[in-house]
Amino acid sequence: MERIEVSAVFPGAPQQFFEAWLDSGRHAAFTGAGAEIDPAVGGQFTAWDGYIQGSNRLLEPFHRIVQGWRTTEFPPGSPDSTLEILFEEEDGSTRITLLHSEIPDGQGEEYRQGWMDYYFEPMREYFGEK
Repeated sequence: MERIEVSAVFPGAPQQFFEAWLDSGRHAAFTGAGAEIDPAVGGQFTAWDGYIQGSNRLLEPFHRIVQGWRTTEFPPGSPDSTLEILFEEEDGSTRITLLHSEIPDGQGEEYRQGWMDYYFEPMREYFGEK
């Protein structure tokens, strides 16, 4: 199993990003792909038109989300990975850090690049550059 960490800073308050991450319409808007999210602990979600799926394990409003997370590229029978999303206020902006663990062997770098290309870059366009 592999573990990666990626982080970026965006203009705005942590509450804005926490709420957008868990909102189907806003998540779809900032990624540019379909999302269906039940924003409760135990709630199921899909993102990127069903490529990503999982469930919310822990929600600490405006600070932290922990999810069971997988894509259609996970090997059959492999367990969900764990995605921890941290929202930290930093000089009037928000640092979003993704701690992604229990990734199937050989897939970590692909997901590290994916987070940057398919989340952080479109988020910069949607929320503004920092």
